[in-house]
Amino acid sequence: MKLTTRPIDIENRGVLLHVGDAREISVRDGDRVEVKNDVTGESVSAFVDTTASLIPQGVIGIYRPTQVRIDVLEGAEVEVRPADRPATLDYIRKKMDGQHLTGEETLAIIRDVVADVLSPSELTAYIVATYTNPLDMDETEHLTRAMVETGEKLHFPSYPIVDKHSIGGVPGNKISLLVVPIVAAAGLKIPKTSSRAITGAAGTADLMEVLAPVGFTAAEVQQMTEKVGGVIVWGGATNIAPADDRFIAVEYPFKIDARGQMLASVMAKKFAVGANLVVIDIPVGEHTKVATVDEGRRLAREFIDLGDRLGMRVECALTYGESLVGHTIGPRLEVKEALSVLEGATEPHSLIQKSLSLAGILLEMSGKAAPGQGDAVAREILVSGRALAKMKQIIEVQGGDPAVTSADIVPGEYRFVVNAPANGYVVELNNRALITLARAAGAPQDQGAGVYIHAKKGTSVRTGEPIFTVYADRKWRLQRAIEEGRRLMPVVVEGMLIDRVPGRHWGVSGSPGDGVRK
Repeated sequence: MKLTTRPIDIENRGVLLHVGDAREISVRDGDRVEVKNDVTGESVSAFVDTTASLIPQGVIGIYRPTQVRIDVLEGAEVEVRPADRPATLDYIRKKMDGQHLTGEETLAIIRDVVADVLSPSELTAYIVATYTNPLDMDETEHLTRAMVETGEKLHFPSYPIVDKHSIGGVPGNKISLLVVPIVAAAGLKIPKTSSRAITGAAGTADLMEVLAPVGFTAAEVQQMTEKVGGVIVWGGATNIAPADDRFIAVEYPFKIDARGQMLASVMAKKFAVGANLVVIDIPVGEHTKVATVDEGRRLAREFIDLGDRLGMRVECALTYGESLVGHTIGPRLEVKEALSVLEGATEPHSLIQKSLSLAGILLEMSGKAAPGQGDAVAREILVSGRALAKMKQIIEVQGGDPAVTSADIVPGEYRFVVNAPANGYVVELNNRALITLARAAGAPQDQGAGVYIHAKKGTSVRTGEPIFTVYADRKWRLQRAIEEGRRLMPVVVEGMLIDRVPGRHWGVSGSPGDGVRK
C-alpha cells in the first residue's frame, strides 16, 4: 500500500495508521509493518498504532525515531506492508516455557533488544521469563557474551585494569566514591561504569551526577581513564553492554533483579571495559537481596565461576547488610557524606571501613599491597589526602567543578523529622522500607531527596531525640513520603513502632518538621 508521510514529533518507535488503512493491509495495534522509502530504497520495521481521527486514510504518521531511521520528509510517498514477526519471539516463548536457551538464541534476542526490534511488552516478557525461570550458568555465560558482543569495548595498552561492583540491596552504599579515587591514586586504572538505581534510591551514576556529567562515549571513557587513572560514569551512555539499560528500564518499576540477569549485567560491563581483576561486594542481611551468608557464598562462587569462563580473576566480599552504609540515603545526601570522608572526616565508620576493605582487596589483587596489608595501604592513601586529590581530578576530567566541597552539597529544602517516642534502643532498621521511603520522597530523580538516619541499629535514644529525617525537593513529595512512612513502619525502638503514633510524630499540623523549609 502506498501512503503519504506525516512526521509526528513523538519519541516512539513506530508509525500511526488510520484504522481503515490498517484493516486493508490486515494489521492492528501492536503488529509490525515494513515501511520502505521509495526514493532511497531504505526500509524499516515499525510497530503499529491506529487511530480513527488523528490522521486521514492514505496518510501514515511517522514517529520521530522511525523518521530518522528511514530518512523521509513530510509528504513523501512510502510503501507499507505487513512485516513478519521476529524469530526471537519463539525463543522468548521457549524460555517462558522453562526451556534452555542456546548461545545462538540468546545472541539473537540481545541483538533484537539492542536494535529496538522488540516491543516493550516483548522485552518485558523476556525479563519476566528469566525471572520466573532462572538462567543456568551456561545461559548466563551466553547472555554475558551476547551483551558484550552487541556493544563497544575498551582496549587498554597495559594491565592490570581493575574494577569493583556492589550487587546492591543495602541503602546508602556510596563506597565507589571512595574506592575509585583510592585505587586510582595507587596508580591503577579503574574505568568504573555504573548503573542508575534499579531497586535502590540512588545508583552510583546518580550519585556521581551530583558532582559531574556522567554521560560519555566509550572512547571518551578510555581517554579519561588513561589521563587520570579512573572515572565514574553511567554505563548507559557508553554503548558498553547497551542491552543492560533496556533491561533496567523494565526491571525498575517492579524492583526486580533476576539472578542470571544480574550476574550477566555486572560481568558484561567489567569484561567490556577490559577489567581483568574484579572485586564484587555482596551485602548480606535480612532485608537485602542476599539474606544469608550461605546464600552469599553460593552467589560468590557463581561470580567466580563466570569470571573464570571469561578469563577474569574475581574475588567477592560478603559485607554486613543489616544496616545502611553511613547515615545517608539519596543522591546529594550520600555525596555530601562521601566527600566529607575524602576531606578528612573520621566518621561514619561503616562507610570508611567498607570502602577501605574493598579498595584493599583490589590493591592486594594487583600487587600494590602485600597480602593482608591492603586495608592499611588504602587507609594511608585516604588519610594522606591523595584520594581527595584524585577525586578532584576525576571530577574535573568529567567536566565538573574540582573545587566543590561537602559544604557545597545541600539536601532538599523540605524536611520532616521523626523523633523517638520513648527512651530505648533502635532495634531494627528495615532497609527495603527506608529505600522505599527515600524513593517516595523523590530519589533519585530529585537529587535533594532522601533520608538521613540519626540513630542506627543498636543506638540508645531518648524521648524526643531525632531518629531520622526525610528530605524532599518538593513539598507534595514530602507529604507522600510521610504517608508511605506511616504504612511501612521502617524503624523499631525497643519493640515500639514509632510510625504508629501519627498524632505525635507523623504529620499532625504544627508538629516539628512537618513539611516546612529549614
